[in-house]
Amino acid sequence: MNDIDDSRAPLLDHLIELRRRLLWSVAALAVAFGVCFYFARPIFAFLVQPLVRAGQGKIIYTQIFEAFFVEIKVAFFAALMLAFPVIANQLWQFVAPGLYRNERRALLPFLLATPVLFLAGASLAYYVAVPVALHFLLGFQGNLGGIQQEALPAVGNYLAFIMQFLFGFGIAFLLPVLLMLLERAGIVTRQQLVGARRYAIVGAFAVAAVLTPPDIGSQLLLAIPLVFLYELALIGIWFTERRRAAQPASPQPDA
Repeated sequence: MNDIDDSRAPLLDHLIELRRRLLWSVAALAVAFGVCFYFARPIFAFLVQPLVRAGQGKIIYTQIFEAFFVEIKVAFFAALMLAFPVIANQLWQFVAPGLYRNERRALLPFLLATPVLFLAGASLAYYVAVPVALHFLLGFQGNLGGIQQEALPAVGNYLAFIMQFLFGFGIAFLLPVLLMLLERAGIVTRQQLVGARRYAIVGAFAVAAVLTPPDIGSQLLLAIPLVFLYELALIGIWFTERRRAAQPASPQPDA
């Protein structure tokens, strides 16, 4: 029997296994949330550093409960990132028995590359894009017809602002994983992706315009890496095509 036949189970067993994996994932998220909530203020203090370096010395909250809910949101976002390896591992253990051995070897690198690329995108946002955007947006302070115009960002608004950047850049950097998975699934081919290059470039700038403030600097900081990652995905697909071409035309599942 092959490796899939060995792992066949009734539907009820699959549902029980799915419930077990979901419970482990929820438990990991709950534990991570508890830890992150304890450190919510230091985490938010880290997130607010780009604002401090931009010269803003004050951040306010305009509703009594706003600061508390901001700490909950900070803890939840941090817990998602902290618990992701456990959640991804549970997902992998549920899906892997239904794959051939060569399919498992093909998909595992994509799973491992996902947090690395997301972290790279979020780091670019935190250390480069957010400071550039803040420098532009805070530049509107000053005298306005005899009235002093001053920025007083609220904690909730700033959290939404920086998380938009972190998650936007992080998810955008998963483009190579998405394209290579689509190619592996037979939905698109490398020739189609090469032919759509000009549309991909336009799409990259459109995505950057949506996810970043209306200054050209921060838009270029997202659009240019997206174009680079698109080209990187094409190179990765070219290598996988060569590897598949070197294998037998109809490989049999491992016994």
